[in-house]
Amino acid sequence: MSDELMRVVSEGMPLAATMGIEVKTVSAGETVLSLDWRAELCTTGGILHGGVLMTLADTAGAACAFAGLPEGARTSTVESSTHFFAAVRGGTVTATARPLHSGRSTTVVQTELRDDTGRLVGLTNQTQAVLAAR
Repeated sequence: MSDELMRVVSEGMPLAATMGIEVKTVSAGETVLSLDWRAELCTTGGILHGGVLMTLADTAGAACAFAGLPEGARTSTVESSTHFFAAVRGGTVTATARPLHSGRSTTVVQTELRDDTGRLVGLTNQTQAVLAAR
């Protein structure tokens, strides 16, 4: 992973740092991020909030899309759909994002959210706009 891609995720997305999202790998082919369960990120019953999981998935998808952009281009999420399959009550959630389509004007990324046991807890499909360099 290049220092530039690491900087984009850690400095360019301050919410990711605030939430404690950890960067494992960033590339155009696959991006992996993780987030540890914390009580302050939960809803009732100690369940990790769905919005937290959606933020993790969006961050992973955006980083994956960004890694595949032409020099100087930017990206922005224009559509996102998340399906939840299981609650997360502890441990670490890992988000693995892979492109389904990389075009001139959009990139479509699918992100799997898995718990410590490898169980699929959520699946996000998102469309990222490819924004030309300024």
